[in-house]
Amino acid sequence: MRIHNLYVGPEGETHFRGVEVEWSDHHDWGTLSTRLPATRVMFCKGVSGYDLGWHPAPCRQYMIVLQGGVEVTASDGERRTIAVREVVLVEDITGKGHRSRIFNDDLYRAIFVPVD
Repeated sequence: MRIHNLYVGPEGETHFRGVEVEWSDHHDWGTLSTRLPATRVMFCKGVSGYDLGWHPAPCRQYMIVLQGGVEVTASDGERRTIAVREVVLVEDITGKGHRSRIFNDDLYRAIFVPVD
């Protein structure tokens, strides 16, 4: 499974890349990834047209979109639309950060899972 990763390069710019989830625990019914540490879970809902503007992430966290979608722009200019069922590992806690904009008429709902 491939997920988005938003990270800071050595020049302080935020970039996107894809990362693979590593599967480690195989069962007859399916496969699990390695257990990852999580400290909290936050549920989020937002309204269409909201633009958070430029900001670094408050902590390393996974964002899992449940409904609607969000457009995320890295400081290097790359823009990605994150849709329902997509996951982003957000790690740009320093540097210039990123911009988030809720772009469609659906109510935006997501889960944020801090990992630090």
